[in-house]
Amino acid sequence: MSIAKHIPDNIKRVSRSVGYALWLNTSADWFSLPVILRARLDARQRAALAFMALRSLDREDAVLTAEMALSGGAGQPITPLFNHMDEAAFWADMAEPEELEAYCLASFNAMPRGRQAAFLDFVQGRQAA
Repeated sequence: MSIAKHIPDNIKRVSRSVGYALWLNTSADWFSLPVILRARLDARQRAALAFMALRSLDREDAVLTAEMALSGGAGQPITPLFNHMDEAAFWADMAEPEELEAYCLASFNAMPRGRQAAFLDFVQGRQAA
């Protein structure tokens, strides 16, 4: 009897994603995992995974890793792989609220006045819906 058919689909997808990140071992693959983990696992499952990963490290490495994870935010957006909207959405999923607000305001202020007006119409139209 195969146990694989009893494993929930979301767990299989997470397992494959972690496996691909381990195998490919690129920054982009590792940084895509939080989005997948948030989408497929509940908070308790993510906490257990994080806890056990930290427990697998030496204390000094675990502290350094936890500090980096908690202090970071998303940093600046990177050059888009497919298009600007895909990269912006990917970045926004990882950004801290302060980062989102800072880049939003700076981007808005850098737009020509006509584009600012169109943007405001779009955003206000979404609020009314």
